[in-house]
Amino acid sequence: MLSIRTLKVSYGSTEILRDVSFDVAAGTVVALLGGNGAGKTTLLRTLSGIVKPRGGAITFEGHAIAGLAPRDIVVRGLVQVPQGRFVWPGMTVLDNLHLGAVTRHDRNEIRASIADAFALFPTLDRRQADRAGQLSGGEQQMLAVARALMAKPRMLLLDEPSAGLSPRIIGEMVVALRALHRRGLGMLLVEQNVGLAGALAGTAYVLANGAIAFETDGVRLASDPQIIRSYLGQ
Repeated sequence: MLSIRTLKVSYGSTEILRDVSFDVAAGTVVALLGGNGAGKTTLLRTLSGIVKPRGGAITFEGHAIAGLAPRDIVVRGLVQVPQGRFVWPGMTVLDNLHLGAVTRHDRNEIRASIADAFALFPTLDRRQADRAGQLSGGEQQMLAVARALMAKPRMLLLDEPSAGLSPRIIGEMVVALRALHRRGLGMLLVEQNVGLAGALAGTAYVLANGAIAFETDGVRLASDPQIIRSYLGQ
């Protein structure tokens, strides 16, 4: 479904990604891990069209998307939940969800998607008239995921969804993401939380020095201390 081949990305003369290649099959969850500065967020920003690659190919559902505008990539069904949430703090929860549906036009389908988002995250339903800036960090993360779902993605790109969250909220997030996976939604999950990545992903890649350094499965990732020490510095 998502195929990345020999991807190269640079900021000026600084090479960030070099010859990165891997696949995310339809309906699967793939985790991408690595230490700070490994290039994980740059990779997601490149897949989303925010950063232009220097070389290589990105295809989604058989179509080349490298170099497309971010809106066009969202319309094709590849949608990112950014690190830091980036909800609109002065707007209500409900208005934030409507912004997530900006590429859609059928009002009945949009209303159905809102109802589905509130069923997935009941806390947001109770707070739909509150401004997003009044929400806790965990509630804002729920809103960021729900807003992305409003675009009707066929694959989600999740950048550090557990960052700064309590263990209880992380547990709730795992339940929600597993529910989405059971519906057949594919995900590329960038995480530093090895336990979360191992709980969700069937396959995991470790990014180091701008390249894929290791491939494993989710179970081994969470249980092999050598992998954690060698590649993640934890």
